[in-house]
Amino acid sequence: MRVEDEVGPIEVCLFNAGSNVNTPLLETDENLFFEAWELACYGGFLVGREAARVMVPRGRDTILFTGATVSLRGGKGSVAFASAKFRLRAVAHSMARELGLQNIRVAHLIIDAAVDSDAVRTRFKAMHGIEAQDIPPDSLVRTGTIANVYWFVHQQPKDGCAHELDLRPAVEKW
Repeated sequence: MRVEDEVGPIEVCLFNAGSNVNTPLLETDENLFFEAWELACYGGFLVGREAARVMVPRGRDTILFTGATVSLRGGKGSVAFASAKFRLRAVAHSMARELGLQNIRVAHLIIDAAVDSDAVRTRFKAMHGIEAQDIPPDSLVRTGTIANVYWFVHQQPKDGCAHELDLRPAVEKW
């Protein structure tokens, strides 16, 4: 694999792709549905398989998949996105059961929150009329927080490790 040759061994592989499509069912055509699946599920399968090809011979390392709220439950307008993320979750579960026996950690992390970014803050203003400074404190999850959780999963002890973890702000209604 070129990355391993040019950069070094991949110890942690993170797949974090998703279309976040929010389209009503009757407006969801087969192309949109397929593209959501192709990006979030098929892409995850390909990335996970290729990472496993270099990790299995070493007998160690970690593959992480980012899920979303729709990995657990669909919602209005999420038929394409939810079905893709549900399927990615199944890919992660299957890989975990197979690769765990070869000392490769595989985990699925559900981000059940809006991620603190300029794009999300702009979207909040457009959708809800909320200025950035008026977004309630600690209601958006920071990227550093997400990174710390991913790193924890990578380093967790083998005698008690999580395959799936939900990450959300304490103020999130769930």
